Amino acid sequence: MANSPQAKKRARQNEKNRKHNASLRSMARTYIKKVQANIEAGKPEEAQAAFLQAQPIMDSMVNKGVFAKNKIARQKSRLSARIKALKSA
Repeated sequence: MANSPQAKKRARQNEKNRKHNASLRSMARTYIKKVQANIEAGKPEEAQAAFLQAQPIMDSMVNKGVFAKNKIARQKSRLSARIKALKSA
């Protein structure tokens, strides 16, 4: 348990930041799920539009440290490839 005032403040800040980061992570995942839902529904135009909406959100989560850079790069690459395959099919 935190005893010093500095440690107590740090504990409060950590809890606040944890909740905020959880909210941001959830929002980003929701945008990703919207893209995936459109891909699975076979709607390439809607999937592309959702992907264009999700991309800046995903990038900002990397800048904020919510997600790792390579994880988001991998997810964007895979989503893009799935949309491209859906358009050509």
